[in-house]
Amino acid sequence: MSQTSLKQKKKNETTTRYSKDSLEAEKRRDSGKSGGRLSTQGAQELSLPKENSRGHLGRNQWSRTAQSPSTRAPSVDEPKSRNTSLKLPPSSATSQTSPTSPSQQESPGELSAKPSLPSPPASSMPFSRPPTPPDHQSQAGSRRSTKMHDNPESGAHGMGQEIRESRDARDTHPREYPRTPPTEWKSFAQRRALNPSQMDRDSVSDQTQWREEEDDYDEAYWASVRTLYENIPGCSRPGPPKPKHAITVAVSSWALFNMADGSKIYEEEGLEKYMEYQLNNENVILTPGPAFRFVKALQHVNARLRDLYPDEQDLFDIVLMTNNHAQVGVRLINSVNHYGLLIDRFCLTGGKSPIGYLKAYLTNFYLSEDSEKVQEAIQEGIASATMFDGVKDMAYCDTQLRVAFDGDAVLFSDESEHIAKEHELDKFFQHEILFENKPLAQGPLKGFLEDLGRLQKKFYAKDERLLCPIRTYLITARSAASSGTRVLKTLHRWGLEIDEALFLAGAPKDPILVEIRPHIFFDDRMFNTEGAQKFGTITAQVPYGINEKMNN
Repeated sequence: MSQTSLKQKKKNETTTRYSKDSLEAEKRRDSGKSGGRLSTQGAQELSLPKENSRGHLGRNQWSRTAQSPSTRAPSVDEPKSRNTSLKLPPSSATSQTSPTSPSQQESPGELSAKPSLPSPPASSMPFSRPPTPPDHQSQAGSRRSTKMHDNPESGAHGMGQEIRESRDARDTHPREYPRTPPTEWKSFAQRRALNPSQMDRDSVSDQTQWREEEDDYDEAYWASVRTLYENIPGCSRPGPPKPKHAITVAVSSWALFNMADGSKIYEEEGLEKYMEYQLNNENVILTPGPAFRFVKALQHVNARLRDLYPDEQDLFDIVLMTNNHAQVGVRLINSVNHYGLLIDRFCLTGGKSPIGYLKAYLTNFYLSEDSEKVQEAIQEGIASATMFDGVKDMAYCDTQLRVAFDGDAVLFSDESEHIAKEHELDKFFQHEILFENKPLAQGPLKGFLEDLGRLQKKFYAKDERLLCPIRTYLITARSAASSGTRVLKTLHRWGLEIDEALFLAGAPKDPILVEIRPHIFFDDRMFNTEGAQKFGTITAQVPYGINEKMNN
């Protein structure tokens, strides 16, 4: 071998070592650059591994060219034409090549001698993903990957800018969600009622049947209660009149009912035993007292007035006034309802005198069995009388209120009584004849007679004089010839009418009262009231005038 050929061989070996060393250096430098740009002397750029639509590297898509000997530095001796033959196929093809180990790398001579083969299609790769449909998102991803391929730094900057633009667009045009207005909000029960299930339908049918049965039961129950309610005497009664128009008659509970049994317990055992007795016997009906028939007659007058005047308010208004305790109230209410009495206003003072409440109740007339309370009421200017029951029963008229009055110290003042007591009867007769044209002064019950006369005129206006449910009587010991003229002229001057005037000239009144059978007879003398009781007349003693002083 010639010396020239040996020199040429050594030169080729040196060049080969240099090529291998430069190739390994280039490989180390390329692996540290992660996405850098490699170029050959032919100014051919290699593309980075392709990214998917989310900007991540796909599986098995690292480029084989990164490990290929073609990336080595070109040899000095190699012609430039061989470098131009190292143009790679498009990046989409090279990115699908599988990696090759360094031991399998081809020599530069073999690589340059072999023609560059195109990479197999992506569908033939064993680990490739199925193609993504070309929707808006994939197109956007491909645009981003193209930018990254052309310029990684500008691509990353463009990606951030695109994200910011999309956020700005989303903020500028917010997505509109359908909202239900508050008026259309429905609860769970309402939505369930609109879209019921089979179980709900069965439950609704059961509830409907149960409600129908309950309604039938309630209807039957209230029908029975209504029937029972209508049969109670006091339930169909009209409402009470207004107090400012009514004639208020206050009646003591001991005058309205017979409460002798409780009175005996109170006197013998005290208040606590009395209250206990009333509570234990609250369902025991009390028997009628002396004022019972009088109150029933007042209610009959009210009924007749309302038949003629449906809206009439000028009626009798009964108030139960008693110093009993409230614990007795239940028994009193039960007794009032049992007899059908129209008494709606009660006053139970619990041991305190009820006289202070008489004016508060606008009382026109007060009846009690306690003479001391009656005297207190008269001192307060309220017409009052002490009730006494008859010793024996007497038949009373149920269709007419009959009220009998004594004259002096009852309807009139006790002026003539003073003259009769101080002088003889002749002086009395002379005095009455001399002053017959001078009206007598009014007595304690003059106002009550006025109330009765006002109601009578209402019946007279309807041509009911003969059928009037009120009838008044004047029963006096005066003589008609000597002293009767002044009495009649006084009534005429007052504008009052009396239905019957009976002048007895000192004769006993008992036989007349038996014939009249009044519901109440007012007199100022205890002698006359006690005599009338023996014949069964209900009397009321008026503690007023000189005769009251003599009685005391």
